[in-house]
Amino acid sequence: MIAMYRIRQEDATASIEDPHGETARKLRESGILVEKGMRIGIAVGSRGIHALDRICRSVADFLIEQGAVPFIIPAMGSHGGATPEGQREVLAGYGITEETMGIPVAAGMEVEQLDTPGCECRVFLSREALQADGVILINRVKPHTDFHGRYESGLVKMAVIGLGKHVQAREIHKFGVRGLRELIPVAAGHIFSTGKILAGVAVVENRCDRPVHIEVLHGAAIMENEPRLLELAAGNMPRLPVDIIDVLIVDYIGKDFSGTGLDTNVIGRIRIRGEREPEHPSIGSIFIRDISERSHGNALGIGLADVITRRLFDQINFGVMYENAFTSTFLERVKIPVIAENDREGFRFALRCCGSIPVGTERVVRISNTLRTDEVHVSEQVLKDIGYRPDITVIEGPFPLFTITELSTL
Repeated sequence: MIAMYRIRQEDATASIEDPHGETARKLRESGILVEKGMRIGIAVGSRGIHALDRICRSVADFLIEQGAVPFIIPAMGSHGGATPEGQREVLAGYGITEETMGIPVAAGMEVEQLDTPGCECRVFLSREALQADGVILINRVKPHTDFHGRYESGLVKMAVIGLGKHVQAREIHKFGVRGLRELIPVAAGHIFSTGKILAGVAVVENRCDRPVHIEVLHGAAIMENEPRLLELAAGNMPRLPVDIIDVLIVDYIGKDFSGTGLDTNVIGRIRIRGEREPEHPSIGSIFIRDISERSHGNALGIGLADVITRRLFDQINFGVMYENAFTSTFLERVKIPVIAENDREGFRFALRCCGSIPVGTERVVRISNTLRTDEVHVSEQVLKDIGYRPDITVIEGPFPLFTITELSTL
Protein backbone atom coordinates (compact mmCIF):
# COMPACT_ATOMS: atom_id res chain seq x y z
CA MET A 1 0.00 0.00 0.00
CA ILE A 2 1.32 3.43 -0.95
CA ALA A 3 2.01 5.65 2.06
CA MET A 4 0.77 9.24 1.73
CA TYR A 5 1.41 12.50 3.61
CA ARG A 6 -0.68 15.62 3.82
CA ILE A 7 1.42 18.74 3.29
CA ARG A 8 0.79 22.46 3.20
CA GLN A 9 2.45 24.86 0.76
CA GLU A 10 2.70 28.19 2.51
CA ASP A 11 1.84 31.33 0.56
CA ALA A 12 3.78 34.41 1.57
CA THR A 13 1.19 36.72 -0.01
CA ALA A 14 -1.37 37.82 2.57
CA SER A 15 -4.98 37.51 1.42
CA ILE A 16 -7.70 40.13 1.83
CA GLU A 17 -9.78 39.20 4.87
CA ASP A 18 -12.83 41.32 3.97
CA PRO A 19 -13.42 41.32 0.18
CA HIS A 20 -16.78 43.06 0.62
CA GLY A 21 -15.30 45.94 2.59
CA GLU A 22 -12.22 46.19 0.37
CA THR A 23 -14.37 46.39 -2.77
CA ALA A 24 -16.59 49.04 -1.19
CA ARG A 25 -13.53 51.09 -0.19
CA LYS A 26 -11.96 50.86 -3.64
CA LEU A 27 -15.22 51.90 -5.28
CA ARG A 28 -15.54 54.96 -3.04
CA GLU A 29 -11.94 55.94 -3.76
CA SER A 30 -12.23 55.36 -7.52
CA GLY A 31 -13.95 58.64 -8.30
CA ILE A 32 -16.53 56.84 -10.44
CA LEU A 33 -19.58 59.04 -10.75
CA VAL A 34 -23.08 57.93 -11.66
CA GLU A 35 -26.11 60.16 -11.91
CA LYS A 36 -29.33 59.49 -10.08
CA GLY A 37 -31.62 57.21 -12.02
CA MET A 38 -28.94 55.78 -14.32
CA ARG A 39 -29.42 52.08 -15.20
CA ILE A 40 -26.09 50.35 -14.59
CA GLY A 41 -25.45 46.72 -15.49
CA ILE A 42 -23.14 44.63 -13.31
CA ALA A 43 -21.45 42.02 -15.50
CA VAL A 44 -20.80 38.77 -13.60
CA GLY A 45 -19.20 35.64 -15.08
CA SER A 46 -19.08 31.91 -14.41
CA ARG A 47 -15.73 31.73 -12.61
CA GLY A 48 -15.49 30.48 -9.02
CA ILE A 49 -14.09 33.68 -7.54
CA HIS A 50 -13.84 33.65 -3.75
CA ALA A 51 -16.59 35.78 -2.17
CA LEU A 52 -17.98 36.67 -5.62
CA ASP A 53 -21.44 37.20 -4.14
CA ARG A 54 -20.10 39.65 -1.55
CA ILE A 55 -18.06 41.53 -4.14
CA CYS A 56 -21.10 41.76 -6.40
CA ARG A 57 -23.26 42.97 -3.52
CA SER A 58 -20.67 45.68 -2.75
CA VAL A 59 -20.97 46.99 -6.31
CA ALA A 60 -24.77 46.89 -6.16
CA ASP A 61 -24.86 48.71 -2.81
CA PHE A 62 -22.42 51.36 -4.08
CA LEU A 63 -24.60 52.07 -7.11
CA ILE A 64 -27.78 52.21 -5.05
CA GLU A 65 -26.12 54.67 -2.66
CA GLN A 66 -25.36 56.87 -5.68
CA GLY A 67 -29.01 56.80 -6.68
CA ALA A 68 -28.45 54.52 -9.67
CA VAL A 69 -30.64 51.57 -10.68
CA PRO A 70 -28.35 48.51 -10.91
CA PHE A 71 -29.09 45.11 -12.43
CA ILE A 72 -27.01 42.01 -13.14
CA ILE A 73 -25.94 40.83 -16.59
CA PRO A 74 -24.62 37.26 -16.83
CA ALA A 75 -21.39 37.69 -18.83
CA MET A 76 -20.22 34.17 -19.58
CA GLY A 77 -20.37 33.55 -23.33
CA SER A 78 -21.66 30.03 -24.00
CA HIS A 79 -21.55 28.74 -20.43
CA GLY A 80 -24.70 27.49 -18.76
CA GLY A 81 -25.67 25.77 -22.00
CA ALA A 82 -25.91 29.20 -23.70
CA THR A 83 -29.44 29.70 -22.33
CA PRO A 84 -30.87 32.38 -20.01
CA GLU A 85 -32.06 29.70 -17.59
CA GLY A 86 -28.68 27.97 -17.57
CA GLN A 87 -26.79 31.18 -16.94
CA ARG A 88 -29.14 32.16 -14.11
CA GLU A 89 -28.49 28.74 -12.61
CA VAL A 90 -24.73 29.23 -12.83
CA LEU A 91 -24.96 32.56 -10.98
CA ALA A 92 -27.33 31.07 -8.39
CA GLY A 93 -24.65 28.47 -7.65
CA TYR A 94 -22.45 31.35 -6.47
CA GLY A 95 -25.24 32.83 -4.35
CA ILE A 96 -26.06 35.52 -6.90
CA THR A 97 -29.82 35.77 -7.39
CA GLU A 98 -32.38 38.56 -7.49
CA GLU A 99 -33.28 37.72 -3.89
CA THR A 100 -29.73 37.73 -2.49
CA MET A 101 -28.56 40.78 -4.43
CA GLY A 102 -31.79 42.75 -4.14
CA ILE A 103 -31.65 43.73 -7.83
CA PRO A 104 -32.91 42.16 -11.10
CA VAL A 105 -30.96 39.65 -13.19
CA ALA A 106 -31.29 40.35 -16.93
CA ALA A 107 -30.24 37.04 -18.47
CA GLY A 108 -31.28 37.60 -22.08
CA MET A 109 -28.96 36.26 -24.79
CA GLU A 110 -29.83 38.89 -27.39
CA VAL A 111 -26.96 40.91 -28.87
CA GLU A 112 -26.46 43.69 -31.40
CA GLN A 113 -23.60 43.97 -33.86
CA LEU A 114 -21.39 47.03 -33.55
CA ASP A 115 -20.11 49.03 -36.49
CA THR A 116 -16.43 48.06 -36.51
CA PRO A 117 -14.84 48.95 -39.87
CA GLY A 118 -11.48 47.31 -40.46
CA CYS A 119 -12.00 44.63 -37.80
CA GLU A 120 -11.38 41.09 -39.03
CA CYS A 121 -14.12 39.65 -36.83
CA ARG A 122 -17.65 40.81 -36.15
CA VAL A 123 -18.16 42.43 -32.75
CA PHE A 124 -21.34 42.00 -30.74
CA LEU A 125 -22.54 43.41 -27.45
CA SER A 126 -25.35 42.35 -25.17
CA ARG A 127 -28.55 44.25 -25.87
CA GLU A 128 -28.97 44.72 -22.12
CA ALA A 129 -25.52 46.34 -21.97
CA LEU A 130 -26.23 48.62 -24.92
CA GLN A 131 -29.54 49.75 -23.45
CA ALA A 132 -27.94 50.47 -20.07
CA ASP A 133 -26.38 53.81 -19.17
CA GLY A 134 -23.20 51.97 -18.23
CA VAL A 135 -21.71 48.61 -17.23
CA ILE A 136 -19.33 47.61 -14.43
CA LEU A 137 -17.38 44.41 -15.02
CA ILE A 138 -16.40 42.02 -12.20
CA ASN A 139 -13.81 39.36 -12.99
CA ARG A 140 -10.67 37.61 -11.85
CA VAL A 141 -7.48 38.37 -13.77
CA LYS A 142 -5.28 35.29 -14.32
CA PRO A 143 -3.24 33.44 -16.95
CA HIS A 144 -5.42 31.83 -19.60
CA THR A 145 -5.65 28.07 -20.03
CA ASP A 146 -5.48 28.14 -23.86
CA PHE A 147 -2.82 30.70 -24.72
CA HIS A 148 -0.50 33.39 -23.39
CA GLY A 149 -0.44 37.01 -24.51
CA ARG A 150 -0.78 40.60 -23.36
CA TYR A 151 -4.41 40.02 -22.35
CA GLU A 152 -5.51 36.62 -21.13
CA SER A 153 -8.34 35.89 -18.69
CA GLY A 154 -9.78 39.02 -17.14
CA LEU A 155 -11.83 42.15 -17.73
CA VAL A 156 -10.85 42.56 -21.39
CA LYS A 157 -11.94 39.03 -22.28
CA MET A 158 -15.16 39.44 -20.29
CA ALA A 159 -16.00 42.64 -22.16
CA VAL A 160 -15.76 40.76 -25.45
CA ILE A 161 -16.80 37.12 -24.99
CA GLY A 162 -18.76 37.60 -21.76
CA LEU A 163 -20.88 40.56 -22.83
CA GLY A 164 -20.99 39.33 -26.42
CA LYS A 165 -22.80 36.21 -25.24
CA HIS A 166 -22.86 32.96 -27.21
CA VAL A 167 -22.73 34.71 -30.60
CA GLN A 168 -19.47 36.50 -29.81
CA ALA A 169 -17.92 33.41 -28.26
CA ARG A 170 -18.55 31.48 -31.47
CA GLU A 171 -17.30 34.36 -33.62
CA ILE A 172 -13.99 34.67 -31.77
CA HIS A 173 -13.39 30.95 -31.41
CA LYS A 174 -13.84 30.25 -35.10
CA PHE A 175 -10.43 31.89 -35.54
CA GLY A 176 -8.91 29.41 -33.08
CA VAL A 177 -6.24 30.50 -30.62
CA ARG A 178 -5.35 33.43 -32.88
CA GLY A 179 -8.83 34.79 -32.24
CA LEU A 180 -8.27 34.67 -28.50
CA ARG A 181 -4.76 36.11 -28.56
CA GLU A 182 -5.05 38.71 -31.34
CA LEU A 183 -8.70 39.53 -32.01
CA ILE A 184 -10.04 39.88 -28.46
CA PRO A 185 -7.90 43.02 -27.85
CA VAL A 186 -9.06 44.51 -31.15
CA ALA A 187 -12.71 43.75 -30.42
CA ALA A 188 -12.30 45.09 -26.88
CA GLY A 189 -11.01 48.38 -28.25
CA HIS A 190 -14.23 48.83 -30.19
CA ILE A 191 -16.37 47.89 -27.18
CA PHE A 192 -14.57 50.29 -24.84
CA SER A 193 -14.88 53.05 -27.44
CA THR A 194 -18.68 52.89 -27.07
CA GLY A 195 -18.29 54.34 -23.57
CA LYS A 196 -20.64 51.69 -22.19
CA ILE A 197 -18.00 50.13 -19.93
CA LEU A 198 -18.04 52.43 -16.93
CA ALA A 199 -15.51 50.50 -14.83
CA GLY A 200 -14.11 47.11 -13.95
CA VAL A 201 -13.52 45.41 -10.61
CA ALA A 202 -10.39 43.28 -11.07
CA VAL A 203 -9.64 40.49 -8.58
CA VAL A 204 -6.27 38.73 -8.28
CA GLU A 205 -6.17 35.55 -6.21
CA ASN A 206 -3.36 33.49 -4.67
CA ARG A 207 -2.79 29.73 -4.76
CA CYS A 208 -5.12 29.35 -1.78
CA ASP A 209 -8.05 30.65 -3.85
CA ARG A 210 -8.21 33.87 -1.82
CA PRO A 211 -8.07 37.46 -3.10
CA VAL A 212 -4.74 39.23 -2.64
CA HIS A 213 -5.57 42.32 -4.69
CA ILE A 214 -8.81 44.07 -5.66
CA GLU A 215 -8.62 47.07 -7.95
CA VAL A 216 -11.29 49.28 -9.49
CA LEU A 217 -10.36 50.59 -12.94
CA HIS A 218 -12.18 53.20 -14.98
CA GLY A 219 -13.38 51.76 -18.27
CA ALA A 220 -10.92 53.79 -20.32
CA ALA A 221 -8.01 52.54 -18.17
CA ILE A 222 -8.73 48.80 -18.27
CA MET A 223 -6.71 47.90 -21.37
CA GLU A 224 -3.69 49.88 -20.16
CA ASN A 225 -3.67 48.38 -16.66
CA GLU A 226 -4.76 44.77 -17.08
CA PRO A 227 -1.31 43.51 -18.26
CA ARG A 228 0.14 44.72 -14.94
CA LEU A 229 -2.51 42.77 -13.03
CA LEU A 230 -1.91 39.71 -15.19
CA GLU A 231 1.75 39.77 -14.23
CA LEU A 232 0.77 39.96 -10.55
CA ALA A 233 -1.63 37.03 -11.01
CA ALA A 234 1.02 34.91 -12.73
CA GLY A 235 3.23 35.24 -9.67
CA ASN A 236 0.41 34.01 -7.44
CA MET A 237 -0.76 31.02 -9.49
CA PRO A 238 -1.47 27.68 -7.84
CA ARG A 239 1.30 25.16 -8.48
CA LEU A 240 2.06 21.56 -7.66
CA PRO A 241 4.83 20.90 -5.11
CA VAL A 242 7.03 18.99 -7.61
CA ASP A 243 7.54 18.92 -11.38
CA ILE A 244 7.85 15.15 -11.91
CA ILE A 245 4.77 13.08 -11.03
CA ASP A 246 3.71 9.57 -11.99
CA VAL A 247 0.01 9.86 -11.10
CA LEU A 248 -1.88 13.05 -10.31
CA ILE A 249 -5.22 12.35 -8.60
CA VAL A 250 -7.74 15.20 -8.91
CA ASP A 251 -10.82 14.95 -6.71
CA TYR A 252 -12.94 17.41 -8.70
CA ILE A 253 -13.04 18.87 -12.18
CA GLY A 254 -15.33 21.87 -12.75
CA LYS A 255 -16.02 25.17 -14.50
CA ASP A 256 -15.93 26.88 -11.10
CA PHE A 257 -12.24 25.99 -10.81
CA SER A 258 -11.14 26.78 -14.36
CA GLY A 259 -12.65 27.56 -17.75
CA THR A 260 -11.26 24.22 -18.87
CA GLY A 261 -12.27 22.32 -15.74
CA LEU A 262 -8.60 21.69 -15.01
CA ASP A 263 -6.20 24.62 -15.12
CA THR A 264 -3.75 23.78 -17.89
CA ASN A 265 -1.11 25.99 -16.26
CA VAL A 266 -1.20 23.71 -13.21
CA ILE A 267 -1.25 20.30 -14.92
CA GLY A 268 1.07 21.17 -17.82
CA ARG A 269 -1.30 19.99 -20.54
CA ILE A 270 -2.98 22.22 -23.14
CA ARG A 271 -4.00 19.78 -25.91
CA ILE A 272 -4.71 22.39 -28.57
CA ARG A 273 -3.36 21.65 -32.02
CA GLY A 274 -0.57 24.05 -32.90
CA GLU A 275 -0.05 25.24 -29.33
CA ARG A 276 3.20 24.28 -27.62
CA GLU A 277 2.81 22.02 -24.60
CA PRO A 278 4.35 23.28 -21.31
CA GLU A 279 7.63 21.69 -20.29
CA HIS A 280 6.60 21.48 -16.64
CA PRO A 281 5.15 19.75 -14.77
CA SER A 282 5.71 16.31 -16.29
CA ILE A 283 2.81 14.04 -15.29
CA GLY A 284 2.54 10.40 -16.38
CA SER A 285 -1.21 9.93 -15.81
CA ILE A 286 -4.04 12.12 -14.57
CA PHE A 287 -6.95 10.45 -12.76
CA ILE A 288 -10.10 12.51 -12.05
CA ARG A 289 -12.56 11.21 -9.48
CA ASP A 290 -15.60 13.51 -9.59
CA ILE A 291 -17.19 16.72 -10.91
CA SER A 292 -18.17 19.74 -8.83
CA GLU A 293 -21.82 20.48 -8.17
CA ARG A 294 -21.40 24.07 -9.39
CA SER A 295 -20.25 22.84 -12.80
CA HIS A 296 -23.81 21.59 -13.46
CA GLY A 297 -22.59 18.55 -15.38
CA ASN A 298 -20.22 20.48 -17.63
CA ALA A 299 -17.14 18.24 -17.59
CA LEU A 300 -15.19 20.24 -20.16
CA GLY A 301 -11.55 19.32 -19.66
CA ILE A 302 -11.97 15.58 -19.10
CA GLY A 303 -10.04 15.07 -22.34
CA LEU A 304 -6.98 16.39 -20.51
CA ALA A 305 -7.14 13.37 -18.19
CA ASP A 306 -6.30 9.72 -18.75
CA VAL A 307 -8.74 8.00 -16.39
CA ILE A 308 -12.07 9.01 -14.84
CA THR A 309 -14.56 7.20 -12.61
CA ARG A 310 -17.96 5.88 -13.61
CA ARG A 311 -19.31 8.20 -10.91
CA LEU A 312 -18.01 11.23 -12.82
CA PHE A 313 -19.15 9.92 -16.22
CA ASP A 314 -22.71 9.39 -15.01
CA GLN A 315 -22.98 13.05 -13.97
CA ILE A 316 -21.94 14.54 -17.33
CA ASN A 317 -24.46 16.79 -19.05
CA PHE A 318 -23.32 16.14 -22.60
CA GLY A 319 -25.53 18.84 -24.13
CA VAL A 320 -24.02 21.58 -21.97
CA MET A 321 -20.47 20.23 -22.27
CA TYR A 322 -20.61 19.77 -26.03
CA GLU A 323 -22.06 23.22 -26.64
CA ASN A 324 -19.15 24.70 -24.70
CA ALA A 325 -16.69 22.54 -26.67
CA PHE A 326 -18.20 23.29 -30.08
CA THR A 327 -18.07 27.00 -29.31
CA SER A 328 -14.38 26.82 -28.42
CA THR A 329 -13.67 24.31 -31.26
CA PHE A 330 -11.19 22.49 -28.97
CA LEU A 331 -12.83 19.05 -29.15
CA GLU A 332 -9.81 17.22 -27.75
CA ARG A 333 -10.86 18.45 -24.32
CA VAL A 334 -14.16 16.57 -24.25
CA LYS A 335 -12.94 13.18 -25.46
CA ILE A 336 -13.80 10.52 -22.91
CA PRO A 337 -10.83 8.95 -21.07
CA VAL A 338 -10.72 5.39 -19.74
CA ILE A 339 -13.66 4.86 -17.36
CA ALA A 340 -12.95 3.02 -14.11
CA GLU A 341 -15.72 1.52 -12.00
CA ASN A 342 -14.30 2.87 -8.73
CA ASP A 343 -11.37 4.78 -7.24
CA ARG A 344 -9.17 1.75 -6.67
CA GLU A 345 -9.52 0.62 -10.25
CA GLY A 346 -9.01 4.15 -11.52
CA PHE A 347 -5.75 4.55 -9.66
CA ARG A 348 -4.58 1.11 -10.75
CA PHE A 349 -5.26 1.94 -14.41
CA ALA A 350 -3.46 5.29 -14.10
CA LEU A 351 -0.39 3.79 -12.42
CA ARG A 352 -0.12 0.94 -14.94
CA CYS A 353 0.16 3.50 -17.75
CA CYS A 354 3.32 4.93 -16.16
CA GLY A 355 5.46 1.89 -16.94
CA SER A 356 7.50 -0.21 -14.55
CA ILE A 357 7.95 1.61 -11.25
CA PRO A 358 9.60 -0.12 -8.28
CA VAL A 359 7.29 -0.52 -5.30
CA GLY A 360 7.77 2.33 -2.85
CA THR A 361 9.09 4.79 -5.43
CA GLU A 362 5.73 5.81 -6.93
CA ARG A 363 5.43 9.58 -7.31
CA VAL A 364 1.77 10.26 -6.46
CA VAL A 365 0.16 13.63 -5.80
CA ARG A 366 -3.48 14.17 -4.92
CA ILE A 367 -5.28 17.53 -5.02
CA SER A 368 -8.87 18.62 -4.42
CA ASN A 369 -8.93 20.68 -7.64
CA THR A 370 -6.50 22.75 -9.68
CA LEU A 371 -7.55 25.95 -7.94
CA ARG A 372 -6.45 24.66 -4.53
CA THR A 373 -2.87 23.42 -4.24
CA ASP A 374 -2.11 24.82 -0.81
CA GLU A 375 -2.89 21.51 0.93
CA VAL A 376 -2.17 18.32 -1.01
CA HIS A 377 -1.44 14.65 -0.42
CA VAL A 378 1.91 13.30 -1.62
CA SER A 379 3.53 9.87 -1.60
CA GLU A 380 6.70 9.13 0.33
CA GLN A 381 8.84 9.37 -2.79
CA VAL A 382 7.47 12.83 -3.59
CA LEU A 383 8.20 13.91 -0.02
CA LYS A 384 11.79 12.74 -0.52
CA ASP A 385 11.98 14.68 -3.80
CA ILE A 386 10.79 17.82 -2.04
CA GLY A 387 13.47 17.54 0.61
CA TYR A 388 13.77 20.55 2.92
CA ARG A 389 11.81 23.57 1.74
CA PRO A 390 10.80 26.37 4.10
CA ASP A 391 7.43 26.74 2.34
CA ILE A 392 6.44 23.09 2.89
CA THR A 393 5.00 21.74 6.16
CA VAL A 394 4.05 18.11 6.77
CA ILE A 395 0.68 18.13 8.52
CA GLU A 396 -0.17 14.46 8.72
CA GLY A 397 1.12 11.02 7.74
CA PRO A 398 1.99 8.45 6.83
CA PHE A 399 -1.44 6.96 6.02
CA PRO A 400 -2.70 4.65 3.25
CA LEU A 401 -3.82 6.08 -0.07
CA PHE A 402 -7.12 4.22 0.23
CA THR A 403 -9.54 3.86 3.11
CA ILE A 404 -11.84 0.84 3.08
CA THR A 405 -12.92 0.76 -0.56
CA GLU A 406 -12.92 4.34 -1.78
CA LEU A 407 -10.87 7.46 -1.48
CA SER A 408 -12.39 10.02 0.83
CA THR A 409 -12.67 13.65 -0.20
CA LEU A 410 -9.51 15.68 0.31
